[in-house]
Amino acid sequence: MTATITGLPDRYRPLDEVGPEERTDTGVIHCWRAKDRILNRDVAIRVHVPGGPAARGWIARALTAGGLATPALAMVYDASEGNGGESGVAYVVNEWIEGQTLAERLGSGPMGEREARTVLRRLAEGVAEAHRVGLAVGGLSPETVVLRPNGLVGLRAVPAATGTVQEDIAALGALLEYCLTGRRAGVPGPDGVPGSPPVIGAPDLAALVRRARSSEPGARLATAAAMAALLAERPRSHGSVPVRSGDESDSGWLRRLRDHREADREADRDAAQAPAVAEAPDDDPQRLDPHTLPPVPPGRARVLPPVSAGPAYDDADDQDVFGDAADGYDEDDVDRPGRRRLVVGGLLLAAVVLVVLLAWWVGTNLLSVAGDVDERPGTVPPAGTSSAPPAEDGAAPSSAAGPLVGITGASVFDPFGDGEPENDDEVPATYDGDPASTWSTLNYRGSADFGNLKPGVGIVYDLGSDQAVGGVTLTTTTPGIAVEVRTGGAPDGDLDSFAVATAGSVDGTTDLAFEEPVTARYVLVWVTGLVPAEDGFAATLAEVGVTPAS
Repeated sequence: MTATITGLPDRYRPLDEVGPEERTDTGVIHCWRAKDRILNRDVAIRVHVPGGPAARGWIARALTAGGLATPALAMVYDASEGNGGESGVAYVVNEWIEGQTLAERLGSGPMGEREARTVLRRLAEGVAEAHRVGLAVGGLSPETVVLRPNGLVGLRAVPAATGTVQEDIAALGALLEYCLTGRRAGVPGPDGVPGSPPVIGAPDLAALVRRARSSEPGARLATAAAMAALLAERPRSHGSVPVRSGDESDSGWLRRLRDHREADREADRDAAQAPAVAEAPDDDPQRLDPHTLPPVPPGRARVLPPVSAGPAYDDADDQDVFGDAADGYDEDDVDRPGRRRLVVGGLLLAAVVLVVLLAWWVGTNLLSVAGDVDERPGTVPPAGTSSAPPAEDGAAPSSAAGPLVGITGASVFDPFGDGEPENDDEVPATYDGDPASTWSTLNYRGSADFGNLKPGVGIVYDLGSDQAVGGVTLTTTTPGIAVEVRTGGAPDGDLDSFAVATAGSVDGTTDLAFEEPVTARYVLVWVTGLVPAEDGFAATLAEVGVTPAS
């Protein structure tokens, strides 16, 4: 018994055709969204007509892709070459990826630089995994790349009927350009005339696009892994680099860029020469011959003042011993060491006074706060009137700007995890008032994006009741982690049930203020980016303080 498509097993019931039709030298491939009746799940079925020997190469590529496990590429569940003829088809069953296609997303406008880097880096990492086993993915287009709801990215059609490694790299470059500009290079406009080439503002990304799409062996990008590594680098500052205008010719742009670089090199040479000119020659140590006298400091030629009393010396003897040293004598040079000693002594004295005053201020304030906490354990030290309820399970850290909202409880929020606890017992350390105690994520290998296993993990803080919140203060011992601060009305549910209030990078102690005050009972600190740790990548939270709205 067969389904609607002739030759397809009855296990799969086609629902609707999706994606573009793919024509090959041996036939045509159609993609369908279908229902797996046995496992009761949606799948993507790609059908090659005709089947049999004409589809043998495609099926072999699909079997190779079946050994891959990366969220950037749809998994291969099943494949069959079929028996050929009019009644036979070859098919590949892929994981169905829910989400918005890249073409749909870019229909509302181009991406920001950071978002484009993240999307293309994750996609390039998956393509690099396929290249590692000798498989060129193919089919990389805005219609087949899907943005998953959890923040990851996936290629829906794996693999294409044909493709090469260099074609995959060029396609990644074209997708990067499309994400940054919202335009496809070489595609005619509404009037049928191709528009001017899209302009990419970031010079490093513009250079990466050119290298990825270049056909010259010495200039093109060699691997998808290299592209992923370049996209993972921190964006370079490009404020002083000239930006190419849309109507500027290649020769004019190159000439202006060459002039800019030459000006930079001249400025560097001038800067390198300036210290040598300003350097005092008498301050440089010089190696002398032990049988010669030291050099005389330069100065105005003066005659030594006459000595009114004392033993008499013969001028001729003086000349024999000192030579022409008297000609370079300068009273200012005699006084200079004394003045230097006075200046150095004054600076040292000022530094000692400053250290003493700083130590007194730190000791007075810290001891005062510590004494208040010892007298009233489990509460926030009083610092004015606050509408927030007192903390029940732990003490909220104090803030120089005023009292913090009390935290009555907290728990790990890990909706995309595999069930392994994320150090749940360490959560109370994030609001105990002691920055020395911390909560840490698990260590992840291979990528700062949680090893490409999930989009993040976080902690939900219970404020006891609805509170007007204006921001949070975060302290970490792993500077550089990326977080989102979200708010919600319930501690459970999916990530989308918590609205994003603010986001940023945490370095040491960082204040993240909300654009608008939010009234909520639950605050989620959602970690989205890790930093290198001893055994991979990880993040820590030492203290979390919730700031009331002013």
